[in-house]
Amino acid sequence: MSATTHDPRRGRWIPWVFVGGMALVVAVNLVLVYYAVSTFTGVTVPRAYERGRGYDTVLAEAARQDALGWRAEVMLAGGALSVAATDRAGHPVPGRIEGVLLRPLEGVEIPLAFAPRGSGRWAADASPPQRGQWEARLTLYGPNETPFDIRARVIVP
Repeated sequence: MSATTHDPRRGRWIPWVFVGGMALVVAVNLVLVYYAVSTFTGVTVPRAYERGRGYDTVLAEAARQDALGWRAEVMLAGGALSVAATDRAGHPVPGRIEGVLLRPLEGVEIPLAFAPRGSGRWAADASPPQRGQWEARLTLYGPNETPFDIRARVIVP
């Protein structure tokens, strides 16, 4: 029979493999935590807390606008932004429109001067300098200067 001798140096590296693996996990987690905290605050609008507390007024305004029953169609064609507004019964809504054409990402804002086209229709010269997606932020002031907010995304080819 041959006797096998045990060499105590052979297994010394095994605990260090576990220590090294845990150190690698901790290092990677620290890098991820650093980038998570330093790159994005999580706030997408200024004064988010105050805006959140006032959200009931936003809901009340949306309910008021829904109660009006007005509908608006916004179209961008031929370098002109046209708007047609109707009430719940389908009759044209008289009034005036003010607003801007906004590029959401760059913050480019083009003021619009609307001219009435008769029977609840308006048009404004809108020649955006860039192709792509724009947002029309308009306010229709109907009878008795009742405001009606219109938000529509338009695509410039």
